Amino acid sequence: MKLASLKNGQRDGQLVVVSKDLSRCVAIPAVAVTMQQLLDNWSTLAPQAQEVYQALNRGAVAGETAFDQAACESPLPRAYQWADGSAYVNHVELVRKARNSEMPPSFWTDPLMYQGGSDDFLGPRDEIDVVSEDYGIDFEGEVAVVTDDVPMAATPELAREKIRLVMLVNDVSLRGLIPNELAKGFGFFQSKPASAFSPVAVTPEELGADWQDAKLHLPLVSHLNGTLFGKPNAGVDMTFDFGQLVAHAAKTRRLGAGAVVGSGTVSNKQGTDWGTSVEEGGVGYSCIAEVRMIETIRDGAPKTAFMKFGDRIRIEMFDNDGQSVFGAIEQQVVKAQG
Repeated sequence: MKLASLKNGQRDGQLVVVSKDLSRCVAIPAVAVTMQQLLDNWSTLAPQAQEVYQALNRGAVAGETAFDQAACESPLPRAYQWADGSAYVNHVELVRKARNSEMPPSFWTDPLMYQGGSDDFLGPRDEIDVVSEDYGIDFEGEVAVVTDDVPMAATPELAREKIRLVMLVNDVSLRGLIPNELAKGFGFFQSKPASAFSPVAVTPEELGADWQDAKLHLPLVSHLNGTLFGKPNAGVDMTFDFGQLVAHAAKTRRLGAGAVVGSGTVSNKQGTDWGTSVEEGGVGYSCIAEVRMIETIRDGAPKTAFMKFGDRIRIEMFDNDGQSVFGAIEQQVVKAQG
C-alpha cells in the first residue's frame, strides 16, 4: 500500500491512498482523515485502506484524482518522535578518519542515535530556508521507517514486526554548526534544522523482495544541481537493520504509533577504504560531507563546497523496473527571510 498527505491548509494534511505507479490518488475520510489517525488505529483501519488501494490500482474507485507530488506534505507533516540513527558505520568511520581519531569498537555493536525535531517537517518540495551559507549546508539521503506502538525493551525481532511504513529522508545538516554543538557534549540541535520526507510512504509488504531482513535493498539516487551525485544501495553495508534501530530507540522508553526512525546517511564502502565517486566509476555518496571527508583523508584538505543559495537536491529511489517507489524529494536552498 502507498500513502501520502496532501496539503490542505491544516497542520496534518489530508491522507490519501496513492496508486502503485504514483499517478492517481483518492482520499479516504470514511477510514481516516490523517496519516496519524490511520497509524493510531492501524490494526483495524489499515485493512480498509488496503482494500481501497487494491481497488484504486484496478481503476475501480470513485473520486480519484491525479496525484501531484508537489502538493504533498511529508507523509507525517509532524510526528511525536523523530530519532535518527547511523546504521552505515562506514560513514561514521570516515568521520573519525578525517579527524585522525580511532573509532571506538562499540560503534560496530551499539548504534549511534540522536533525537531530532519532529514538530515541523518540510514537505518534499518545500524550500530549505537557511540564514547563512556559512552554516555549511548539506543534504543527507536516508531511509526511514514509521512504527506502530513499540513496547519498552522490545527485541529487534518484535521491533521489525512493528514497522508499518517506509519512506525516504533528506536530513538537512548544517555542518558548520555541528563541531561547536558536539563539543558541548549535549548533541545536535541548531545544526539539525527541519528534515523533509518523500511524498509517499510505503508498507514493507508493498516493497516485496526489496525489503529483506528489515533493510531496503535498492539504490538511493541523489542528484545535486541536476548531476548524479550518488546511487549507493541502501541494503548494502547497513550494519544495523531497522529492527535493531527501533529496538535501540525503545530500550528505555515506549515508542508511540507514528514514531519515525531514520537510518542515517546511506553509505557504501564499495570494496575500498573510503568508497568511490560516480565520476570515478563508483556509486557515489549521499551527502557532501562524505566527499569532503575523503578529500581530507586522501588530499589533506577538503575542496568540495557545501550547498549554496539556489542549489537544488533531488533524492529518489527506483525499483528494478525503473518505477519511482516513493516519489522524489526535490528542494532548493534559499536564504531565510526575517
